Amino acid sequence: MIDKVVTEVKKVIQGKDEIIKGVLSALLCGGHVLLEDVPGVGKTTLAIAMSRVLGLQCNRIQFTPDVMPTDVTGFSMYNKKTDSFEYVPGSVMCNILLADEINRTSPKTQAALLQVMEEGKVTVDGETRNVPKPFVVIATQNPYGSAGTQRLPQSQTDRFLMRLSMGYPDREGEINILKGKGMSNIDSLTEVLNKDDIARLQAECDSVYVSEELYGMMTDISAATRVSDMFDMGISPRGTLAILKCAKATAYMEGRDYIVPEDIIAVIEPSCAHRVELSESAKLSGYDSARALDEVARKVMRDSR
Repeated sequence: MIDKVVTEVKKVIQGKDEIIKGVLSALLCGGHVLLEDVPGVGKTTLAIAMSRVLGLQCNRIQFTPDVMPTDVTGFSMYNKKTDSFEYVPGSVMCNILLADEINRTSPKTQAALLQVMEEGKVTVDGETRNVPKPFVVIATQNPYGSAGTQRLPQSQTDRFLMRLSMGYPDREGEINILKGKGMSNIDSLTEVLNKDDIARLQAECDSVYVSEELYGMMTDISAATRVSDMFDMGISPRGTLAILKCAKATAYMEGRDYIVPEDIIAVIEPSCAHRVELSESAKLSGYDSARALDEVARKVMRDSR
């Protein structure tokens, strides 16, 4: 069933199977995704296509400096006919929220969205409402150097289960885009799953078996980053939990009901690279977060054998 989803989304997103699977992993885990890349590589198209194929309601909010927190959470409006205030739903009242260019809005609006992501509910005028289930935020973010952007604080990027990068297409893929080969209109995509299917898949993914040895390995990897000279800030306990969730999803999508060490290595970068801070010495040595995490994880695995 997962393969059917990937095949259908590929009709509009070519050559990005791993990114499609990454977003599906987050959905299976009930987590959120930060797509960080330059404009024009298909981030928005991916989010909309995913909602169509999964049969979920998708809302899109284009974050600009004038977007208010109430645009995200909703607000109360007076109804003259009923002589009462009524709740007007915000953009978060959906299954998949495409938060386009999240780093172009104010910190206050960013915080409003990230609070909903964490709690799964909104509170307006003292009344709390749950967001629909499943609920996944796919936020896009342009590089920090782009004009008019405001970098998300580290404490807020930590709320995203995964950070992915679309990247530019290869030469053949870009030529096919120009020719229109293999590219379908989003409206022509076929629904493959529904909400009940997704709830069942999430339960099956959560039940993937993890041995005591691998629980210890994930904990040791996080602990190693906290004492390593390559990091000023290592993986938090929330990050360790993200490794576990993503490893389970990876195993499940590979058709296994148990995880193996290779699953942990595969998810270290997308689940944790946005949670750590490299030391200056590591940067001067040419490291990036992905390479540093991979080295630490592989060393822990070698030492545990």
